[in-house]
Amino acid sequence: MSLSKPEAQQLIERLIFADDPPDEWVQDVWGMSPTLGDTAAKLVEVFGDLLEICSEDQLEVLLQSYYQDQL
Repeated sequence: MSLSKPEAQQLIERLIFADDPPDEWVQDVWGMSPTLGDTAAKLVEVFGDLLEICSEDQLEVLLQSYYQDQL
């Protein structure tokens, strides 16, 4: 079963950020340390860019590799 790009993005975001939206996660990190918050913001930006350039197949393979470890 193939996943759409938005579905894959949601699953990857849940895997990384649990139930928090990425922007909330950045704000939480920023609240603990502005230096780390800046790094977290850059990380989320790069994460979004990678999701945009990866194909649905690449995202699905990535998800399978991460969820395989949990099975």
